[in-house]
Amino acid sequence: MEVKSRHHLRSDAVSALEDALADHLGVEPEGDAYERVEFEDTDWEVILIDGEPQVAYFDEEPFLTVRGANAYEPDKRVVTVDSGAISFVSDGADVMRPGITEATDDIEPDDLVVIAEESHGKVLAVGRARVPGDDMVGDEGKVVDSLHHVGDELYEFTG
Repeated sequence: MEVKSRHHLRSDAVSALEDALADHLGVEPEGDAYERVEFEDTDWEVILIDGEPQVAYFDEEPFLTVRGANAYEPDKRVVTVDSGAISFVSDGADVMRPGITEATDDIEPDDLVVIAEESHGKVLAVGRARVPGDDMVGDEGKVVDSLHHVGDELYEFTG
């Protein structure tokens, strides 16, 4: 991914970003330097917090990256998958009901969510919910569309 531009965020933009993450995920990022990075060949926009790619914009909505979610451990909008789903989710597969062990009840359709594995709580992916959180556990059907996962270009970007 070739960087098109990068610039530091103004304090009002940092405040708006922090408010959105606190509201959506229950996390409060802390950093001295917030820098927005745009790329030549992709629509990704990333926010580096102290040099780490911890926030990205998905359809103009700021949300933690996989790295950011593992650094800040959100307690809202979390979908937890069993060990059988880990390899699929880590490869970018959409999330199916049978692999889900639980989901927070604050999730609504079209919300961005983090997808974590049940044994250690590590975040594997970021996706967009298709159904409410209380309707995610079940026997069949796709319930989360994968947008970003461990090992993709965004994950590999080092700032």
